[in-house]
Amino acid sequence: MVIPASSTEYLHVPVTAPAGTDLAEAPVMIAVVAHGDNPSDDEWHTAEWVEGVARLLIGPDGGALTLTPRNYRVWITFDPPGAENIVRLAGSLTIN
Repeated sequence: MVIPASSTEYLHVPVTAPAGTDLAEAPVMIAVVAHGDNPSDDEWHTAEWVEGVARLLIGPDGGALTLTPRNYRVWITFDPPGAENIVRLAGSLTIN
């Protein structure tokens, strides 16, 4: 995905839930990082579920974070009921 640095919009991360899991009640967070490591605790941002998709508002006009032009890795973590606490590399994002 490519987003202009001047745009404020939702970053959408589709998720396939474990069988029989309702994600609506599962806390979800998204991290957008410019490095190749796992996100640190302070890089995670609280996201929200909308119709089975996690989303986070990004951009200079009230977004959870403002990104400068470069390539980023997008991560998601959510905690469905049960023993799992899932962390996944969800994809890449280019800000230009």
